[in-house]
Amino acid sequence: MSPEPPYGPSAVWAVEETGTSGRAPRAADAPGPDAGQRTVLYAVRSATALNRLLDAVPVFAGDHRVRPRFTLVPGSDFGTDALAALDGVGARTVPWPEAVRGGHDLVVAASPNGPLDELPGPLVLLPHGAGFNKRLPHTSGDDSASGLHPRQLLRDGTPLAALHALAHPDQLAALARRSPAVAERAAVVGDPTLDRILASGPRRERFREALGTGGRRLVAVVSTWGPESLLARRPGLPRRLTAELPYDAYQVALVAHPNVHSDLGEFALRQRLAPAPESGLLLARPYEEWAAVLVAADCVLTDHGSTALYAAAQDRPVIGCYEGGTELIPASPMAGLLARAARWSDQEPPDAQIEAAVTAHRPGDGTALAATAFAEQGRSLERLRAHCYALLGLDPYPGPVPARPLPVPRIPARRPTALVAFVDTAGTTVSVTRHPLDGGPHGGHVVAEDGFSTLNEMRSAGLIHRRARRPRTGVDAMADAVADAVAGWTAGSWTAHALAEFPGCRTAAAVLAPGHCVLRRREPPYADGPALVSVRIAAAGAAGGEPVVRPDPAAVLSGVHDWLEANPAPRLPVTLDCVVGGRPVTVLLAYGTDGSAGAEL
Repeated sequence: MSPEPPYGPSAVWAVEETGTSGRAPRAADAPGPDAGQRTVLYAVRSATALNRLLDAVPVFAGDHRVRPRFTLVPGSDFGTDALAALDGVGARTVPWPEAVRGGHDLVVAASPNGPLDELPGPLVLLPHGAGFNKRLPHTSGDDSASGLHPRQLLRDGTPLAALHALAHPDQLAALARRSPAVAERAAVVGDPTLDRILASGPRRERFREALGTGGRRLVAVVSTWGPESLLARRPGLPRRLTAELPYDAYQVALVAHPNVHSDLGEFALRQRLAPAPESGLLLARPYEEWAAVLVAADCVLTDHGSTALYAAAQDRPVIGCYEGGTELIPASPMAGLLARAARWSDQEPPDAQIEAAVTAHRPGDGTALAATAFAEQGRSLERLRAHCYALLGLDPYPGPVPARPLPVPRIPARRPTALVAFVDTAGTTVSVTRHPLDGGPHGGHVVAEDGFSTLNEMRSAGLIHRRARRPRTGVDAMADAVADAVAGWTAGSWTAHALAEFPGCRTAAAVLAPGHCVLRRREPPYADGPALVSVRIAAAGAAGGEPVVRPDPAAVLSGVHDWLEANPAPRLPVTLDCVVGGRPVTVLLAYGTDGSAGAEL
């Protein structure tokens, strides 16, 4: 039922003579100016399909005998965005009227929709996503999976593809029940996108660093598209998470289906999500970055879209946000994942639900569920290459074809321009919880950052801080030197200036380094002493095999600010136990020195 390579030239003739292409038979290795040269045409219907194709392109990497070309399949509502995506990756495109005239030896597509039968040559059809979990529109029943339905895979009763590449034997069995003729040309090769994700596991820390995650839990919100999607049914969920989850304990990212990006565009999507993006929400782009976010994530909130299966394959805890409908097939892998996942409740606090899901998760739970959708893990490109070269009538290019790790994400992360801090003080122990000022809970004290916050935020802040510039090299260092010669602050002069400039401010602080700050109070906490207080912050989490975690110094300053409010005449030095993002750190308060007062900002 599953043809195995090698096929050889005679098999290519046989495939075409049975009417696979819907055009006149043509030998893939017919004599020409360069008998060894082959052209592979990638037929792109949407940006989603292009992303899947790009993950499979390495099967021909390094082979001078194979020349790639791309064409846009007409008829999709998302074709314009697909064309822009093709231009973005620098692909050489062929107009559709030219593509249907031939000139290529193999066609590769990731969607069965559209007039693919007009393209000459054998067709390789790749999966459109992770598994076949949704019903084909305007159909019913468990046998109407989109991507496996005969209506999509047959043209005039003839199989559309010479090779239907699948990710799991269960998919092949399902295809055999629906269309035995198509199943005869199907083979289980695995999932190239999953292999890229798994190959990127060692880059997890680099991804988290690039995203600015630090010691926080990264919560990925995954939404498919359409009326039953998370963004359609719970459009305010990303906004609620960024507002209600403590800023120093959680980071939130949105992974939206490429069709959402195509339909709205990034500008309109950010407008709909506001103020979440300005409060720190990461918006992953639809190619590669979404997968990098899943690698970096600690927990995933999902609807019935199949993307969450990639998170499960990495053994990440999953929380289901799907309330049911007509799209999800009950017997599908995604339905199985949602049946076993924790269920989201709009009535419960978000942090409690996330922590409960993380605590309840047992190693291996996710991978066992994902195994029902993904086979041949780590081997997909090798298997796909063997099939494709057989259809081309060529010996495979020598050497391995490993999955390419994902690139480090470059999501333009934003952080809130101001925060509101809530501090619990008990003796020398302070616990700090911060939320974005815009949309967050009321109360606490406002924290603003000089050079970053708005004027109104600065005026309403009880604590204002300024961060020292990071050292630069080369041309940037020369530019900084010129700027410093024109105007610059020291920690002592700027803190005095800030208190004079903003009468509502009680504490002005300079962040000199991740572990060192100095602050000035409007009413000094001691008499006849230095004007500044030195704040030294120890790193946390270095014991027990854990990485070193340093909290945001501004969060620690909020704890110190409230402690000094409650203890207006302390005897220094004093040691505080400060809890930020659930992690305790040791903070030493001492009299400021001339050296710290003269530190340049």
